[in-house]
Amino acid sequence: MYWISKTIHQLGRGRRRLLILLAVLGPGIITMVADNDAGGISTYAQTGAKTGFNLLWAFIILVPMAYYVQEMTVRLGAVTKRGHAEAIFDGFGPFWGWFSIFDLALINWLTLVTEYIGMTQAMKLFNIPPVLTSLGVTALMFGIVVSGKYWTFEKITFVFCLFNLVYIPAAIWAMKTGNVNEGWMAVGKGFIAPHFNQGFTANLIMLIMANIGTTITPWQIFFQQSAVVDKGMDVRDIKYGKIDTFVGSMVTCIVAVFIIIATAGAFYYHKAPDGTPAPISVESAAQTADLMPQVMPNQHWGQWARVLFAIGLFDAGLLGALCISLSTSWALGEVFGWAHSLNKSVREAPWFYVAYVLMLLSAAVVALVSTEAIQNIITIFVQVVAVTLLPSALFFLILILNDKSVMGQYTNTRWQNIVNWGIAIFVVAISTLYAVSTIFPEWFGSKA
Repeated sequence: MYWISKTIHQLGRGRRRLLILLAVLGPGIITMVADNDAGGISTYAQTGAKTGFNLLWAFIILVPMAYYVQEMTVRLGAVTKRGHAEAIFDGFGPFWGWFSIFDLALINWLTLVTEYIGMTQAMKLFNIPPVLTSLGVTALMFGIVVSGKYWTFEKITFVFCLFNLVYIPAAIWAMKTGNVNEGWMAVGKGFIAPHFNQGFTANLIMLIMANIGTTITPWQIFFQQSAVVDKGMDVRDIKYGKIDTFVGSMVTCIVAVFIIIATAGAFYYHKAPDGTPAPISVESAAQTADLMPQVMPNQHWGQWARVLFAIGLFDAGLLGALCISLSTSWALGEVFGWAHSLNKSVREAPWFYVAYVLMLLSAAVVALVSTEAIQNIITIFVQVVAVTLLPSALFFLILILNDKSVMGQYTNTRWQNIVNWGIAIFVVAISTLYAVSTIFPEWFGSKA
C-alpha cells in the first residue's frame, strides 16, 4: 500500500482520496460478503420460509453490529501489522492463544463443511455429481490462492462478490408473482412491527441466533485482520478501511434481507389452489431453489428464480470456502511461525498452502459422505455454534483494542467501547437464552 499512496500523493486532494479509497477497498467488502456463505443462505432461506418478514428487523441491528466488530480488526491490523492469532498470543499468552486457535480451527472446519454442502447441492440441481463438484472447486480454489499475489486474489474474489447480488432479482420476482396480500407494505412491517403468533419460542430463538451467527463470526475477525496485514495497509489507510467495512456490512445485510424476502414471498405466503394459506417449510437453500418453479404461479419466473438461487448458492459456498480456509492458514502460520502470505509462492510458504489444501479436502470428504438430512442439520447447527463461540473472540478483540501499549492513539473511544461491550453482552445473553430454552423448552413452547 505504501508505494501506491506515495504515487497518488501528487494528485489533487479529492482525486487522491478517491484513488486511495479505491485502492484500500477489499478486505472489508470481501469479508462481509463472504459471510453470506452457503450456510448463511440456507439460514436466511429457513428464516423467510418459517417466519415470513418478521425477522427483518434484526438486520437493522446487525448492520452496526457487524461494522463495529470488524472495524476494530482494521485498526488492529494496520497498527500492529500482525494477524489476530499472533496478537492474542502476544497479549494473553500461550494458553489463551492456543484456546483461540482451537476455537477458530473447529468452527472454521465445520463451516467449511457447510460450504461444500452448499456447492454440491447447488450443482446437483444442474445434474453435476457431488464428487465432480468437490474436485473441481478444490482445484479452482487452490489455483486462485497460488496465483502469486494478494492483489490477484482480491480482484478474483471481487468478481465472486458480485454474484451475491443475484438474490435481489429473485426477491423481486417472488414478490411480483407471489401471494403477499399487502405486497411491499408487508415487508415494511417486518422491519418495524413484527408479529409472532406463538411468541419467542425455542425454535424462534434458535433462528435469531443462527442469523447472528452467520452475520458475525469468529473467522471474519481473523480473516479481515490478516487480509489488512497481507495487503500492506497502515495507519494512514484506517479511515478508508472503515468505509470499506461499512460498505461491506451494508451489502451483506441488504442481500440477506432480499433472500428472506424471496423465500418468505414464495413459501411463507404460499397458497393452495383454492386460495387457502399453505405455507411450505424448507430446510436448505438447495431445496429452496428446487421448489421455486412449483410455488410461483408463473413458471417462467419460477425457473429463473431457481437458476438464480442455485448460482447464488454455489457462488456463496465458493467465496466462503476461499476466505474461511485462508483465515485458518493465516492464523496457523502466525502461531507456528510459518511464512503465511499470499504474496509468497508454494516453495516459499509450503506449510501455509498445505494447511489450506488439507482443510479443503477434509471438509469435502465429510460433505460427500453425509446424507442430505445430516447436511441440513449441520448447516443450521454450525451457525448456532458460531454465535456461541463468538463471545471469546470478541472479548480478546476488545481488550486488545483498549491496550494503549499496543494501539497507542488508536485505542477504542468511549463510544466504541460502549457499543462493542454491548454487542458482546448481547451475544452472551442470546446464547444463554438459547441454552435455557433448550433445557427448559416448556418455558418457551415447542414450535416456532
